Amino acid sequence: MDQTVASAAGAGEPAARSAVDRFLAVLAVEQLENDVFRAWNPPQPNNRFQQSLFGGQVAAHAMRAAVSTVEPAHLPHSLHGYFLRPGRNDAETLLHVQRIRDGRSFTTRTVVATQDDEPIFTLTASFHRDEPGGDFATAIAPDVPLPDDIARDGPVFDPWGEDSPFDRVEVPEYSHARMSPVPRRAMWIRVRADLPDDPGLHAAILTFVSDMGVLASVHAARGGSGIPSMAASLDHAVWFHRPARADEWLLFDVAARSSAGSRGLGIGSMHTADGRHVASISQEGLVRLAEDVRPDADGALPG
Repeated sequence: MDQTVASAAGAGEPAARSAVDRFLAVLAVEQLENDVFRAWNPPQPNNRFQQSLFGGQVAAHAMRAAVSTVEPAHLPHSLHGYFLRPGRNDAETLLHVQRIRDGRSFTTRTVVATQDDEPIFTLTASFHRDEPGGDFATAIAPDVPLPDDIARDGPVFDPWGEDSPFDRVEVPEYSHARMSPVPRRAMWIRVRADLPDDPGLHAAILTFVSDMGVLASVHAARGGSGIPSMAASLDHAVWFHRPARADEWLLFDVAARSSAGSRGLGIGSMHTADGRHVASISQEGLVRLAEDVRPDADGALPG
C-alpha cells in the first residue's frame, strides 16, 4: 500500500475511513524512474464518470508527481493546466516531469500526462519557500451560512453515491443540485476522515475539488437545468494562498464571469469555516447547449 494511504488509516467511522482510503489510493502515484510516474485509474463505485477520466483527477495526479520532485520546504503556490484530450478512466496515466527551475525561493515544474502515448493534460506548477510579508485577503461571502446552519433537505447528488470520500453541503440559493438561475455555485466540502499532515497531498486534493462543477455556474448563466448540454474543461488555474486542510470544511464558491463562442469562464475561491481565504480558482471550458450545435450532413452532432 502507498505510504500516504497507510499513514491515513486511523480514527473515523469505518465506511468513511474505507471510502477515504480508496480515494487516497486513486490519488497515489508510482515512481517508475527519476522524473516519470504512473497513476492508476481503477474502477470506482457506481461506475463513476463511466469511461471518462475526471479532469480534477489527472490534475491531482500531475500535482502529486510534481511535488515528488520538489524540496519539502517549497510548497505549491500555483498551478496552470490545459486539458488536451479526453482521458480514459480504464487506462493508466504516465506523468513526465520536467524540472524547469530550482531556485532559492521558487521552484517550477512542468508535467505532461499521457495515455496511450498521447498527451491528455499539461500542468505547470510553481512552489515557494514561505517568507514573511504583509497579509491581506478577501473575506468569506457574507450571504453564505456555515454548513451546520444549512437545512439539509436530503442527500446531495454525488457520482460516488454512498461511497463518496467527501461530505458535501450545497448552499441552497446557489446549488449545483438545484441548478439555481443565479450564475453562481457554492458548496461546503471536506474529506470524510482524517488525513496525514502532508501539505502536498492536501494541495492535490484541493486541486481535485477545484474541478468539481465550475462550469455548472456557466450552464446556469446560459439558462439552467432544462437545456441539454455538454461541458468539458479547457484550461484551469489554482492559486494556493495559505495552508489548508482538505479534511476540514472548505467553502468552494464560484461564479460565471463570461460566456462567448461556446466557451465559458468561472472564477471562484476557497475559504475555511473561520474565514481564511486559502485558494483562488479560474477555469474556462467548452459549454455547448442544444441551440449551439447543428447536425452535420449525416445528421450527427459534431464532437
